[in-house]
Amino acid sequence: MSQDIETIIRTLLSDVLGLSSEQVSALHNDSALFGAIPELDSMAVAGLLTELEDRLDITIDDDEVDGELFTTFGSLVGFAETKGAA
Repeated sequence: MSQDIETIIRTLLSDVLGLSSEQVSALHNDSALFGAIPELDSMAVAGLLTELEDRLDITIDDDEVDGELFTTFGSLVGFAETKGAA
């Protein structure tokens, strides 16, 4: 399932942020997200969270969202994997 979630998140970043397939393909676990990708602003975060819920059929509570969630690609994938397994 991990690979599936990673693929979904890559597609999500492309769809919501308008990132190119090259940009999305280049992301690895340590790739910085928030603050490093200009397209990822506070409004985009809200859109990403909504799409993440829809595409993974999960619910994300407000208290689960903090600054660390979008720190790196790996932190976002890890969070989605944890929520998907719950």
